[in-house]
Amino acid sequence: MRIADEDFLYHQVADRLENMIETGTLKSGDKLLSIRMLCREQGVSHSTAFKAYSALESKGLIEARAKSGYYVRFLSKKAAPRFTSTPQETRQWTLEEMVAEVYEKMSESGIMQFSLAAPDISLLPAAKLNKCLLEAVRRSPVSCLNYADASGSESLRRQVARLSFNWGGKTDSDEVVITNGSMESLALSLRAVTQPGDTVAIESPTYFGIFNLLKSLHLHALEIPTDPETGIDLDFLKTVLPKKRIAACLVTPNFNNPIGSLMPDASKKELVEMLAAVEIPLIEDDIYGEMYFGKTRPRTCKSYDRNGLVLQCSSFSKTLAPGYRVGWCLPGRFLSKVRNLKLSQSLSTATPTQDALSLFCETGRFDLHLRHLRKALHTQCLRYSQAIAACFPEETRISRPQGGYVLWIELPRKVNALDVYHRARRQQIGIAPGQLFSLSGQYANYIRIGFGAPYSDAIESGLKRLGRLIA
Repeated sequence: MRIADEDFLYHQVADRLENMIETGTLKSGDKLLSIRMLCREQGVSHSTAFKAYSALESKGLIEARAKSGYYVRFLSKKAAPRFTSTPQETRQWTLEEMVAEVYEKMSESGIMQFSLAAPDISLLPAAKLNKCLLEAVRRSPVSCLNYADASGSESLRRQVARLSFNWGGKTDSDEVVITNGSMESLALSLRAVTQPGDTVAIESPTYFGIFNLLKSLHLHALEIPTDPETGIDLDFLKTVLPKKRIAACLVTPNFNNPIGSLMPDASKKELVEMLAAVEIPLIEDDIYGEMYFGKTRPRTCKSYDRNGLVLQCSSFSKTLAPGYRVGWCLPGRFLSKVRNLKLSQSLSTATPTQDALSLFCETGRFDLHLRHLRKALHTQCLRYSQAIAACFPEETRISRPQGGYVLWIELPRKVNALDVYHRARRQQIGIAPGQLFSLSGQYANYIRIGFGAPYSDAIESGLKRLGRLIA
């Protein structure tokens, strides 16, 4: 049997067993078939059966017991966080100091950083990226010392256009604008479709960097309640559209940060059509879209866009190279405006990093890297969730993301997340308190924990200390 065939078979066997565990067909404590019996029942080799059990064991779904065999591990049945449906209009910008402090502490050494929503450096292909960077400089007639085109490197734009096939899109390289990370992409999009003083509808909770961005552009935010599993509340949005003058809507439909929600495809289509009917642009932050745990990449709102009103933003920061600061925008009908704004705002994006990423993608390394990264993140998500369920107070509720980097955790109502943040800091642990993710004073008993770092004894110890502190 070829190695590729064996790998395919062990994934099949592991996936079937994982599905039986998740659906409750196999329950915590159930004894699994021995390796020999699994080989006989499934018609696979000893090596295939062993690999299937090893894969499930690495995810924390089963455990091997000495001289006894394999058993289904204890799996948490804790409920997901509740859907908070009492949004308020924004008050004064009181979160600035808190956001600045958390940003500042995120890069501090010696701290166990559960506050990050990004991959651990150990999960990134540093050596291969270094080779691509050197090769890009070597291949360039001017050693990448020239300015890139304002829209970005032609070769990198082609690679981004190729990626659109994965999410159901059909994009030409001429429709892509390369940016300095996703935040510049969002800023250019907002500037293209709004004027100072306008109101932008956003999810609640949402990434705290959005608040500073809106403030810098002198824009107001209208928070729309968001379900931890299905995303922005379309019924609520539908009721406010006739009452409020909304200039744009900014959402993260695939694995929202911090709650990890994934909008169903039907809801994405409905959102696009709802906003198109009243000519309101939709800015789609798809920075986590490639980090899915399922078998297929979720579609984007952009894939349902028939009017050019969806401006899709993303970057390589969460998938490949955070420090390269390379993102992109697909601005639809606002392409010319975004290009001109890019030219006036930052002229262009760094040439060496663009060419290095283009080369990395051209060689097929990006797709292979993503497969490994998704597998690692899914395993880490399960292990962190299990540890939190075991170590945190009984009333704790934990999100069940289908992708991304973060867990949204609802603590007992009497717990103040900001107080937990300061106490944890004194124990060299970094978390993101829930108050960061809303302008309306909500989520005081919520925290966000990132699972971007591989699970280890140190991680487990840190979660146990955090659980004791909360208790």
